[in-house]
Amino acid sequence: MSELSFEQMLEESFKTIRNGEVVEGTVIDVKPDEAILNIGYKADGILSKNEYTNESNLDLTTVMNVGDKMDVKVLKVNDGEGQVLLTYKRLLAEKGNKRLEEAFESQEVLTAKVAQVLNGGLSVVVDEARVFIPASLVSDMYEKDLSKYADQEIEFVISEFNPRRRRVIGNRKQLLMADRAEKQKELLSKIAEGDKVDGIIKNVTDFGAFVDLGGADGLLHISEMSWGRVESPKKVFKAGDSINVLIKEINDNKIALSLKFDGENPWLRAEENYAVGNIVEGKIARMTDFGAFVELEPGVDALLHVSQISREHVEKPSDILSIGQIVTAKVVDFNGEDKKISLSMKALEPELEETEEMYVEDFVDGEYVDEMVEEYIEDEFVEEYIEDDMAEEFVEEEIDA
Repeated sequence: MSELSFEQMLEESFKTIRNGEVVEGTVIDVKPDEAILNIGYKADGILSKNEYTNESNLDLTTVMNVGDKMDVKVLKVNDGEGQVLLTYKRLLAEKGNKRLEEAFESQEVLTAKVAQVLNGGLSVVVDEARVFIPASLVSDMYEKDLSKYADQEIEFVISEFNPRRRRVIGNRKQLLMADRAEKQKELLSKIAEGDKVDGIIKNVTDFGAFVDLGGADGLLHISEMSWGRVESPKKVFKAGDSINVLIKEINDNKIALSLKFDGENPWLRAEENYAVGNIVEGKIARMTDFGAFVELEPGVDALLHVSQISREHVEKPSDILSIGQIVTAKVVDFNGEDKKISLSMKALEPELEETEEMYVEDFVDGEYVDEMVEEYIEDEFVEEYIEDDMAEEFVEEEIDA
């Protein structure tokens, strides 16, 4: 048997490695973007920063020291220059995928830091294995801007695991909903209709606001925001506002809220404030062809009929009144049971001439139509006007003349 040369013996003393093999290495040199490892092979292994981590700003000298031992995976035995390329993050990713698979099967709750905020959701990393959390599964409510989650640690479960298609889906919404259901159950056991509770405005819509009561959401409908009229909830509230509300109704898990506290009901003092004969001031809130509605105070509206706007003929309220206009009028009728108040501006105008007033009143009462009209036209016209129900219009025209 021939003797082996020194070079042959030295080469045979080194182990054989293959691409994809996991080996143990010892750090013999480390720089900010590269580390050299002795892996028991004839060539040392090169571990670049890109194959150590996904964090682009990491300095390897802050996480590795000469003499450290670590498991690495062989990417390429010979990179063309006789060097062995190693990876650490891919080994971790494989271990991470195994960890995610186990978490998926057991529905374990995982905690990880948000690595990226993407257009469609969040990306988190578990042992170098990436998990995507779609925007629809980030929260139990719609969130347009996910930037607040950047660099935050969040909890989630794996709802879909398919590493071959690189589809590993996380679900944070599931945990939030389960937690909310538990808190909701606890809250509903403590509250009752008629209670006053504190909450935080969670979301404002055109029809109302959702209020977080500390375990369950309640709806504050626009009609319950004030005894008066609210044009737009978004002009009154914004997300994050603190609010004290009344529990109006509880129907299963639905909670209806109100800001109409009974002690503040303006109709409790309306009979005194708006008694028949009182002179009041209010703001024109809305108009129809038959009259205008006057807001006397938030929650108390009164009708100013078109016939009570002026002693002169008014075709429609909008001819002489406008929305927002302040008017003074006299209360001519009050019905507290039906919450109806009637006003008259005409009653505050100077009285007409005695004869003219008598004719108008007598005509409206229907008592002296023939006698009055005879002063202006012949009898045959009187009958025609009466039959055609045009007598009142005729008399008004004649009086104006």
